[in-house]
Amino acid sequence: MKRRQFLNAATALAAGGSLAVVPVQAQTPPGDAGPDTAAGAPAPAPAPAVFGFEEVAALASERAARAFRQPVSDLVGSFADLNYDQYRAIRFRRDQDPLAGHPRFGMDLLPPGSIFYEPVNISVVRGGVPERIGFDPAMLDFDPAQFPDGPDLQARGDMGWSGFRLRTVLNRPGVMDEFLVFQGASYFRAVARGTIYGLSARGLAIKTGSPDGEEFPLFTDFWVHEPDGAADRVRIHALLDSPSVAGAYEFEVNPGAVTMIRVRLALFPRVDLRETGIAPLTSMFWFSPASRREVDDYRPAVHDSDGLQMHTGAGQALWRTLAAHKTLQISSFMDNDPRGFGLIQRHRDFADYQDAEALYHLRPSAWIQPDDGWGEGEVRLIEIPVDNEFNDNIVSYWIPKEPMAREQRHEFRYRLSFLALPPNDLPLARVLDVRTGRSVNAPDLRSVMIDFDLSLFGDVLPESRVTTSAGDIPHAYLKPLPHEGVLRLALEFRPGDAALAELQAVLTNAEGVALSETWLARWTA
Repeated sequence: MKRRQFLNAATALAAGGSLAVVPVQAQTPPGDAGPDTAAGAPAPAPAPAVFGFEEVAALASERAARAFRQPVSDLVGSFADLNYDQYRAIRFRRDQDPLAGHPRFGMDLLPPGSIFYEPVNISVVRGGVPERIGFDPAMLDFDPAQFPDGPDLQARGDMGWSGFRLRTVLNRPGVMDEFLVFQGASYFRAVARGTIYGLSARGLAIKTGSPDGEEFPLFTDFWVHEPDGAADRVRIHALLDSPSVAGAYEFEVNPGAVTMIRVRLALFPRVDLRETGIAPLTSMFWFSPASRREVDDYRPAVHDSDGLQMHTGAGQALWRTLAAHKTLQISSFMDNDPRGFGLIQRHRDFADYQDAEALYHLRPSAWIQPDDGWGEGEVRLIEIPVDNEFNDNIVSYWIPKEPMAREQRHEFRYRLSFLALPPNDLPLARVLDVRTGRSVNAPDLRSVMIDFDLSLFGDVLPESRVTTSAGDIPHAYLKPLPHEGVLRLALEFRPGDAALAELQAVLTNAEGVALSETWLARWTA
């Protein structure tokens, strides 16, 4: 699947008034048997007075007690065999907005077709009662340039929607910009004011990077709660399912200069879950001045994220530079009750990329903060080889130390912020830039230049502590560059016969107390 094709397809439909709805009692989620309608059968239980998280958790628990059934939709008529341009030419009609009349929020439903063939049930919750929105192509417009004979809607069936997006006045008065989209497996993306779509989040990551192949859980059902009056946030519930686990999710989304999503999830494993990622993020890194070997491109950098930032439970700040490798790389960072971690796009100037189409300088960062103690575990980073910018190849997530036992409930809460940059809430100098290349002094050396923020240092320069797990560091020195506002740590690395080396650098005072983030990098031959 082409990454840019996926991103464009997921955001190409226009945006929202009135619609026909089907009561939730009539809904049969994919993989479930329908109600017993035989004579004498008991009447279905009434819908709960207020539909909320525990109702979704009960559904997830029931799902987990049965074998997983893959939801499948037979795409027919104009929705079968759609190419990229045809899919983009199908747009949701604004007069069919399920949230029509709300002063702040709008909603689009996304059609099936192209790479989106798994049906999704979508309901709107009004007054605590869910109402399912049945698939209806009359709620869509078809561009005649791509459908000159009109769409074929004769044998439409109930193919289901493929996802939805939400809109609000985000950047300009009177313009309803989209700020959140759920579409494809358990993927979702959001933007903050002044940013455009880039990296994605996911509901769950299972066996990512495993030689046995990755398992992709699905959000099969969504319940979007109609916000009250002039509410500044939207609540969404979702049901996740896969061969290994079912789960209930709650997303409380507050868009703005920072689009904050409070996430609550309860997992009900069908098997003992190992190597399962909580709060996964997926991004793209092709090259940067820190890693651009064998790249012939006019642009200085191409990436949605340039580093993994971590604030550990012990108060340490880590910055792991992303890199392009020839082979799959998996890195683990052990921690206890992490304060935060995320994939960050630190370079925010157009000159850093020189790309007037992709606008990588406007891609958001994503920062995760656990709302309660997550205990022992690890932040895992996966870097997958790529030779273009169209495929997501960077994944990060949290793995609990202990496996999640089957037939038990496992709950997590966290805050996920889409924003330009996370706040610098630790009094430590950040890594501003990293550059690497072949040394001019000897062919067996690599030069590494790490620029730290100079503003935290006075007339007394800190000391540097530089280490490597393989090879050696012949020398390293600090040089202030006041005009650029940076303190440059220049070092040379000799890999020798090593195939892999972990490099680390930090600035300290005379007593060895850290005054900067700890810079981390993995070098591979």
